[in-house]
Amino acid sequence: MRIRKKKVGNDCYLYLEHSYRSGPKVVKKEIYLGSEIPKDIEELKLKLNYQIMQEQYFDKFNLIKKRFSHELKKMPPSARAKYLNYFMVKFTYDTNRIEGSTITLKETAKILEEGITPENKPLSDVKEAEAHKDVFYDMISYKKDLSISTILKWHRMLLRMTQPDIAGKIRKHQVKVAGSRTEFPFPAELDVLLEESIRWYHKNKKKLHPIELAALVHLKFVSIHPFTDGNGRISRLLMNFILNKHGFPMLNIKYSDRDSYYNSLERSQTKKQDKIFTLHIFRRYLKECKRYA
Repeated sequence: MRIRKKKVGNDCYLYLEHSYRSGPKVVKKEIYLGSEIPKDIEELKLKLNYQIMQEQYFDKFNLIKKRFSHELKKMPPSARAKYLNYFMVKFTYDTNRIEGSTITLKETAKILEEGITPENKPLSDVKEAEAHKDVFYDMISYKKDLSISTILKWHRMLLRMTQPDIAGKIRKHQVKVAGSRTEFPFPAELDVLLEESIRWYHKNKKKLHPIELAALVHLKFVSIHPFTDGNGRISRLLMNFILNKHGFPMLNIKYSDRDSYYNSLERSQTKKQDKIFTLHIFRRYLKECKRYA
């Protein structure tokens, strides 16, 4: 992306320009800036980048859905169940590991598939892995649409064995995430913000591409941060609820990718730019689903 100058007589005009390859063709996009660089140039760069990402990615996402759906249809029920279990184990490992669990991927598989508890690991980590499995399958089989009561139910299921005093309850105190500059809403704001977020979801669920919708629901929920603990895990479950509901492959945020994931979240929150996080999810989704692209 660059700023191009165009002279017409004695006048100079500026354009924000970006070229990219789409198949055999080179596509050029530009935004007219005026005679001098505007103060909101970084926002304009993000806007142009997002427009390009939409054009580059949405057709690919739809192709991913088409090929994924075709593959699922060919699978016998037992193979489909095996695929779902494989994803569930990886998803449970990574989403809990991001939040501080000490259990390895192999240990997670033994806990969830064989009921074998590892030695010298906190029982709370084991219980939360088991609980996440239950929430995941409840989310997969849930036929209704999102509501506050559903979110509270999943949070209660997630933490009832390890933190029953906060499970399924909206926080009544202020929170801060260690190492993050993000400031979260005050407790008195939470009920209104949750209701607004659910209204926003129902208003936009047919307007936005499902990948964008899933990313924004994740971002909005974790930015409200309505619970004392478990906000990240619930937000990733909500993201996958939307992806699965619309027939797209679900997305697992890997523990090894947590730094870029957290950075994009924090930048979106502190700069109040949703596009930063949605672009991150777009790129990550295409990378994780490249076998269908």
